[in-house]
Amino acid sequence: MTNKLGTNPVFRADWVVILIYICMLVFGWLSICGASYEIGQTDLLSWDTRTGKQLVWMVCASILALFLLLLDDRYFEIVAKALYWFFIILLFITPFIAKDIKGSKSWLSLGVVNLQPAEFAKCATALAVAKLFSTYGFTMAHRKDMIKAIGTIMLPLVLIVMQKETGSALVFFAFFLMLYREGLSGSLLFTAVAMVFYFVVSIRFGSDVMPSTLTSVGEFVALLSIWLFSLGMIRVYLPRTPHALRLLLWGGAILFLSMLFSHFVVPFDVSWALLGISIFVVGYLLWHAIELRIAKYLYISLFTLGSTLFLYSTDYALNNILQPHQQTRIRVLLGVEENNSGAGYNVNQSLIAIGSGGLTGKGFLEGTQTKLKYVPEQDTDFIFCTVGEEEGFVGSTIVLLLFFTLICRLIYLAERQSTTFGRVYGYCVLSIFFFHVLVNVGMVIGLMPVIGIPLPFFSYGGSSLWGFTLLLFIFLRIDVGNKLRERF
Repeated sequence: MTNKLGTNPVFRADWVVILIYICMLVFGWLSICGASYEIGQTDLLSWDTRTGKQLVWMVCASILALFLLLLDDRYFEIVAKALYWFFIILLFITPFIAKDIKGSKSWLSLGVVNLQPAEFAKCATALAVAKLFSTYGFTMAHRKDMIKAIGTIMLPLVLIVMQKETGSALVFFAFFLMLYREGLSGSLLFTAVAMVFYFVVSIRFGSDVMPSTLTSVGEFVALLSIWLFSLGMIRVYLPRTPHALRLLLWGGAILFLSMLFSHFVVPFDVSWALLGISIFVVGYLLWHAIELRIAKYLYISLFTLGSTLFLYSTDYALNNILQPHQQTRIRVLLGVEENNSGAGYNVNQSLIAIGSGGLTGKGFLEGTQTKLKYVPEQDTDFIFCTVGEEEGFVGSTIVLLLFFTLICRLIYLAERQSTTFGRVYGYCVLSIFFFHVLVNVGMVIGLMPVIGIPLPFFSYGGSSLWGFTLLLFIFLRIDVGNKLRERF
């Protein structure tokens, strides 16, 4: 009997994670009760209410979790590719057959149930990427393999963008955290961070003008950063060459003379001088790349050129690619404009609700902001404001500590995997959870744009709950299989 219990995957599973999962299901349901409760309502378990429906999703999710733990973990690796391509096809046809819900065509109607394929595509993509990394001879050091990995991630992202579901699409960038763990060059991660910096600075300070010049502060700071970042990369990757110092002195002299001329002679846009410096740096590095046949010169020149082109495309991307409501949300977040009655309304009301909770909160079903429906989407994307209002700072801290503990535990489990498939899948899972928590809580408290992604196990909805359950319990079953094989 003892031996049977010892090999039973349910008993061998990591119960720290399972207990956290159970706690989040309970706390999440109570939060949905608080967010969707209406004064005078007596039946919280009715199918006609969101609390009743969520309870059904929770029971189904629990059955799904148990089923996953009882499966042979080797099945996941076997079906990884087929599952991935099934969801790629499903994501492709979804916009053609889905109903338009709030401007998004990402929901499939199956009778009384609506499902969002994008939520399940995260799990399928994680399995496919893990399968790819476990292929014999695969390494991120090979350019062809790196392109395969990035392509596997980007394909569902593009298809989800076609559904006008930007929030769900952005989640796929979380996979790059796993890629960095598995050998993605730090320079690529730095490039991504730099691009975000250029975008924020150019938009936030684009309309500000430097004194005694016709220069946009945003454009000037971004171009100056491109120049200095390029010099820093030369110093790091070509430390024994004089190029960084030489370009610093030449560029510094040109910039200094340009600012003097603009201040004392004729005011003009000094950014043109910085743009000229960037172009010169690109040409200088390309010349040395051709002459010396050293690839590092070429890579740094591509960084400088790509950064410059990206900078001048940000305004086009903001005004022509993003939807009008997304443009407004970004401008409100960056402080370019204020709109507490429009795009900023959700965040403003959310902050009021969280602030009114104080230290210990108003109590279960006692929140006034949520009861009077002042916060839109308060039981889905903005569910955390209900936690803040009813449970206060203490309750919010407990929820965040639960998520922190879960992510730390997933890192521990991922690192102890003896197979590449298990380790990579584990890091995919924790990266997705980290991204969801960071962005969701960040947007609720006004630190990030409102992009509309759920808080795991808290936000109302069967698709997100089942999707997160799939992600988590497939990994737990893989971990059990790893432990059993080590034991026997």
